[in-house]
Amino acid sequence: MNESTDLTQLTADGLLPIREVARITGVNAVTLRAWERRYGLIVPLRTPKGHRLYEEAHIQRIRDILTWLNRGVSVSQIKPLLDTTTPPELPRQNQWSELLDELLQAIDRLSERRLDDAFNRAMALYPPRTLCQHLLHPLLEALEQRWQGQYGAAVERALVHSWLRSKLATRIYFNNRQQVGRPLLLANLDNESFAPGLWLTAWLVSSTDCPVEVVEWPVPLNELNLAMERILPRALLLYASNSLPGNCLQRDLPRLIEQSVAPLCVAGPAVHIHAPELHRHRGLMLAEGPLGALQQLHGAGLLPGSEGSAS
Repeated sequence: MNESTDLTQLTADGLLPIREVARITGVNAVTLRAWERRYGLIVPLRTPKGHRLYEEAHIQRIRDILTWLNRGVSVSQIKPLLDTTTPPELPRQNQWSELLDELLQAIDRLSERRLDDAFNRAMALYPPRTLCQHLLHPLLEALEQRWQGQYGAAVERALVHSWLRSKLATRIYFNNRQQVGRPLLLANLDNESFAPGLWLTAWLVSSTDCPVEVVEWPVPLNELNLAMERILPRALLLYASNSLPGNCLQRDLPRLIEQSVAPLCVAGPAVHIHAPELHRHRGLMLAEGPLGALQQLHGAGLLPGSEGSAS
């Protein structure tokens, strides 16, 4: 019996290969293997040739792990929490604060290597959504406050933005290479050279087995219709970190909404700034940040694994 036949028969009995488990749970295969090898959190079954296979109980255990991670529990402290039958007392020390401090100290010393090493360790253990919620989003918020009128802010911002763009673009590139189907098109509505929220959103979406195309530099909104005609995306997401000019709100955006051949989502702090104007447009999805955008796209059935998702 060859390996492909073996896997087909096993999955027919309700067992899933690691790639399918990664798609269902949002936890990539590298992280699942790390949880198994380093902490014994998941112990999958094996084929005769050593391929990992997962039962429904494994899927539920992964979801339980994510629940504890989202409560701020370190991955190294989760195993006894999973195995207890009584509600345990949460560990007092929040490991996210430790990780955040480590990243801030690396930035303070302008050490991209230390910054990258610390984040790589975290990325091997935690899925993208968890990292975004508990580490990257708090990091960017802390830095924005720190950079207000501070001497040295420009050089720190240049370091962080250059590192983050390179890191996320690399992950998106490798994710895109493994995915098929119509992409999500993301476009920047800011005039800045780098929009962290745009790239975080693209990374999160690409981690759901959805390919992405990123228009990093601002372009006229009427040209995005041309891009949609050529790319045929499953949706267009516009990211805006700052307030939008009047001509965009009153003329360009309404025209784009009217002419668009794909669903539209506007995300970023501008959604809060211009809430009354944006809520007037029926059918326009709105989200104030990357995680909210991911939730909106899932709710609309536009991502793999969500009901009615585009192919």
